[in-house]
Amino acid sequence: MSLQNHQLELLAPARNLEIGLEAVQHGADAVYIGGPSFGARSSADNSVSDIAQLVRHAHRFNSRIFVTLNTILRDDELEGARTLAWQLYDAGVDALIVQDMGLLEIDLPPIQLHASTQTDIRTPQKARFLQDAGLSQIVLARELTVQQIAAIRAATDAERCSLEFFVHGALCVAYSGQCYISAAHTGRSANRGECNQACRLPYQVVDAQGRFVAHDKHVLSMKDNNQSANLAALVDAGVRSFKIEGRYKDMGYVKNITAHYRRLLDALIEERQSGDYPLARSSSGRTTFTFTPDPDQNFNREFTDYFVNGRQDTIGAFDSPKNPGQPIGCVTQIGPNWVELQLDDKSASLHNGDGLCYYDLQKELVGLAVNRAEVQSAAKGKWRVFPKDAVAGLKDLRKGTQVNRNRDMHWTRVLEKKSSDRRIGVWLALAETPQGMALTLTDEDGHTATAHGSLQRQVSKDCAMAEATLREQLGRMGNTIFEALDVAIQFSQPWFVPASSLNALRREAVESLEAARFKAFTRLPRAAAVEPPAPFPEDSLSYLGNVFNQAAHRFYARHGVQVIAPAYEAIEELGEVSLMITKHCVRYSLSLCPKQAKGVTGVQGQVKAEPLQLINGKEKLTLRFDCKPCEMHVVGKMKTAVARQSREELALSAQGQPLTFHKRRPGSEFGH
Repeated sequence: MSLQNHQLELLAPARNLEIGLEAVQHGADAVYIGGPSFGARSSADNSVSDIAQLVRHAHRFNSRIFVTLNTILRDDELEGARTLAWQLYDAGVDALIVQDMGLLEIDLPPIQLHASTQTDIRTPQKARFLQDAGLSQIVLARELTVQQIAAIRAATDAERCSLEFFVHGALCVAYSGQCYISAAHTGRSANRGECNQACRLPYQVVDAQGRFVAHDKHVLSMKDNNQSANLAALVDAGVRSFKIEGRYKDMGYVKNITAHYRRLLDALIEERQSGDYPLARSSSGRTTFTFTPDPDQNFNREFTDYFVNGRQDTIGAFDSPKNPGQPIGCVTQIGPNWVELQLDDKSASLHNGDGLCYYDLQKELVGLAVNRAEVQSAAKGKWRVFPKDAVAGLKDLRKGTQVNRNRDMHWTRVLEKKSSDRRIGVWLALAETPQGMALTLTDEDGHTATAHGSLQRQVSKDCAMAEATLREQLGRMGNTIFEALDVAIQFSQPWFVPASSLNALRREAVESLEAARFKAFTRLPRAAAVEPPAPFPEDSLSYLGNVFNQAAHRFYARHGVQVIAPAYEAIEELGEVSLMITKHCVRYSLSLCPKQAKGVTGVQGQVKAEPLQLINGKEKLTLRFDCKPCEMHVVGKMKTAVARQSREELALSAQGQPLTFHKRRPGSEFGH
C-alpha cells in the first residue's frame, strides 16, 4: 500500500528534532530525518529517542516520519543496521529509506521500505523491479523529464508504489549513487555519507591539444533545483511525493521552503477539486503563516528546473558555488571604512548584520558583511554601510559595482520567531441531555469524541446573548491542535453555563478526540515482494551496482544476476574507471556539443565530442562523452595512498574476509 493516488505528500527534511517539529508545523505531510547512523549524511545524526518524540508530534496530524538508512553497508555493519531498524520501528517510524538491497535479505521489522535516490532510478524497468522487490515508494532520479516520469508511472502500479521526486534544493551533478570521486581522492565515500563535494571546486578545462577551454570555472557545480512552476505537470506525470532537499540545511530554510511548497500544493489541490479525481493532502490540518514564503531569501546558487522540461544550457553555477543573492543596488562612493550604496528599490532597507556580495573582475564572488548600516537619504535610497572587514581588502570594489544581498537579517529574525500555526478543523455540538449536557467534537477526518457535564438549567439573564456567548466560548481552542469550524447549540432553552464548566467540558472532549485520533492512526504496511522473485533488468552488475556485502550479493543473485562485482569501495577497481556519470554535459554548457553545431554553416563537422581534461591543482580528471544516451563520464583512478589506507580499514572491519563476488568483471569503453 502506497500513497493513495489522489493524495499529494509534501516531504520536508530535518537535520534534528527541532527542525523536524517546525517542518510539521509549517505544513509537511512527511519528514525525513537521519538516525544515529547509516544515514548518508555523516553530520546529520539523531538519537532514536529524539526521533520518537518527532513521531509522536507528527502523528497528531497524520504526518509521517521516514528515517534514512541509505548508505551501503559492510558485512560487519548489517547487524547494527538490523538492530537500529527494529529500534526505529518500535519508536513508531513510518518508513525506512534504503539504498543497500542487502537490507531486504535480513530480519527487518514489518516497516515500509522506500528506495533512496541513491538507488539511481532512471528507467521504467528499474522502477518496476524495485516495486516488485517490495519497495512502496521510490525516489526518482532528478535528471528525468516529465515524459520519462510518466513512462515510469505507466510501467508501475500506483496502488502498490508511489513516485517521489525532488522539487527543491541543492543538485548533485552525478546520477545519485554513481559518483566515486570522493572515494577515489580521499577515501571518503559518497555512498557512505562522506562526500567531499569535488563537484563544487574550480577547474581548468583543457582540450586534447592542451588548449584552455575554461579557466577556473566550477564546471561541475549545478544551480539549485526549483520546480515551483512544474508542480501541476509533475502531478499529471504521476508524482505524488514532493521532496525538498536539505538535511544539512538550517531552521530558516526548512520553515521557508516548506511553507512555500505548502502554499503551492494547497493552491493546486484547491484548483483540482472538481472532476473525477480531486486531489487531497495526505495529512490533516490547515497551515497559516506569519510571513510570505520566498525561496530567494535562502542560500541558493540561483535556480534551475534542471531536465524536467528537457536539456538546457543554463543549469550550471559555473562562476561560483556560493550564494550570489539578489540585486540590491550599486556602489556610489567608497570611504576609508565605509561604502555608500544607491539602492535599486528606494523603499528597501539595509540592516546591521546583512550579508552583501559582488563579483570581482575575475567573476569570483566577494563577500561584504555589514557591521553597521546607516540611511543617508531615505527618499533617494542612499545608504552607508560599514563592513566588518577592512574596505581596502575588498578586492576590485569600485564605484558602479553592482551589489547583491545574500543575507537579510530582518528576514532571518522573522523566521527565528513563531512563524506558523497548524490546526485541524473540528465541528462542535453542545446539547442538553437528561443527565446534563454533552459536547461532541467531530474532526475533519471523521473522528468523534464526546464529553459529559452537569447542567443546572438556569435560564440566562440575557437570552439574546446566551447562544452567541456559548458559541464564542466553546470556539476558543487555545493552544490545542484544533480550530473550530462551526459551533452548534442544541438547547431547549437559553441556559446559562458558567465559563469554567464550558472550559472543563471542552478540555475533556479535546483530550478524548486526540486519544481517538491516536487509536485510529494506522502504520504503513510493508509491501510483499512478488513471488517468484522478479528478475533484475540486467544479468551482470559492475562496481556501479554498489554491492558491498554478502547479503546484497545474495539479493541480486536471487533475482537472476549472474556476475556481481563488488562496490568501488571494496578497492578492487584500481585502474581508470568512470568516477562519475552525469546527465550534465560540459561540452553542451560551453556550446561545444556536436549536436549544437549540426546545421551551423562553417561549424558543422568541426566540433567533435573529444575528451576534455579537468585540472584542479594536482588533481586531474578526464571527461568522456557518450553521445547516444547523452551522458558524460568523469574518468579517473584511485590514489595509491588512498587505496592502501582504505584496504587497511577494510581489513580491520572484515577480519580478513575481503569481498570477492565474481570470476570475471563486466566492462565497457568507459570502465563500467
